[in-house]
Amino acid sequence: MYHIILVEDDEQIRKSLTELLTYKGYTVTAVEGVQKFYESIKKTTYDAYLLDVILPDGSGYDICENIRDKTEAPIIFITSSDDEESVVKGLDIGGDDYITKPFHNAELLSRISSNLRRSARFKENSYSVGDIKVLFDKYKILKNDVELGITPTEFNIIKILIQNKGCVVKREVIYDRIWDMHGNYVEYNTLTVAVSRIKAKLGTYGEKHQAYIETIRNVGYRWIDKI
Repeated sequence: MYHIILVEDDEQIRKSLTELLTYKGYTVTAVEGVQKFYESIKKTTYDAYLLDVILPDGSGYDICENIRDKTEAPIIFITSSDDEESVVKGLDIGGDDYITKPFHNAELLSRISSNLRRSARFKENSYSVGDIKVLFDKYKILKNDVELGITPTEFNIIKILIQNKGCVVKREVIYDRIWDMHGNYVEYNTLTVAVSRIKAKLGTYGEKHQAYIETIRNVGYRWIDKI
């Protein structure tokens, strides 16, 4: 049974979402603000976080920044703003998904379910290959036991590739998962630049200087699992 915490200051929305999620089999803790949220997480560990962005005593962004390196559980923002800047900010600080009010219940349930499935694949806290070690629960990547300066967006790209290691992940899939969930315009070159930065940070391994990420021109990228 998954336990979800909902942080929403609108009482009507908070009540209706609690009823919906409970009906669908989730255990739900619903609070109206940042202070109540922090009081709650002292007592309970949650499997997913639904965060309204604008709250009376802070913001969902503040919560995300404070808990991201402490949990691997999905963080989904619920907000009335779907402009590109807001979407990018939420993802850059470690959010996993973003849904805009008003939304259909089926869409919210689908996003929660898909994020929980992805999270379940990474119950193991680490993954190692070559001289790279990925700490999923801490959002950190080590090379020869030295932490790399990986941004949350870069980490999420790496995470998607590792989830599909050995297979080609199309550019469109990465855009959809990382940036363009709501049809917001993102420069085509954005992903190319991000992956180039990631490759530079990861470096290569062994005498053959094997890269960890293979670029399939005009198609996508593949994480090399066997080095």
